[in-house]
Amino acid sequence: MNIDLGRINVLGTDAVGLPGQRRFRLFVESVRGSAIMWMEKEHLNSLSMVLDRSLAVISDGEVLRTEAKAGEPARASGIPEDFPAHPTYEIQVGQMKLTYDEEDSMFLLSVTPLEIIVERGQEPQVYMHEKDSITFIFTQEDAQELSSSISQVVASGRPVCPLCHTPLDGGPHACVKQNGHREILQVEEGEDEEE
Repeated sequence: MNIDLGRINVLGTDAVGLPGQRRFRLFVESVRGSAIMWMEKEHLNSLSMVLDRSLAVISDGEVLRTEAKAGEPARASGIPEDFPAHPTYEIQVGQMKLTYDEEDSMFLLSVTPLEIIVERGQEPQVYMHEKDSITFIFTQEDAQELSSSISQVVASGRPVCPLCHTPLDGGPHACVKQNGHREILQVEEGEDEEE
């Protein structure tokens, strides 16, 4: 299965479910079809960071400076109402590869699916079909909007502890940086204790 959706006209991301139990997805649509690609939050966040770095390199930093000047928070619009209820393709993401075509000024994202096979009485088996992929192309402007949307979606979940960066669930939080379980460095006699 090698699917080329070509130039997309809908590109976005959102999360489904309650904070702490959310599932993350990337959705795309073109004249050739539509796809929903489920992935882990870390993978989605990594895609945003790679897009940001790529845009900064391509534009000699102008894209990031423009965003900083605008000072507007990113807006996550969610999946459009007219997006197909049953997309042409729906996969769990195993791997993503992002490339940039300087000649056409377009990004190409290639997504390799995972297949999870569950047989009664056995552990689930996970396979990545490296020869299979869904690919699509999009503009620099699309990339910038997607990265902003990803940041909004990721930040809208559970708040994280500013010290240890683990999710806060509303109850007591055992922060390893404040609860006495952090590694203590021994100070040798004669060494200055202040650093």
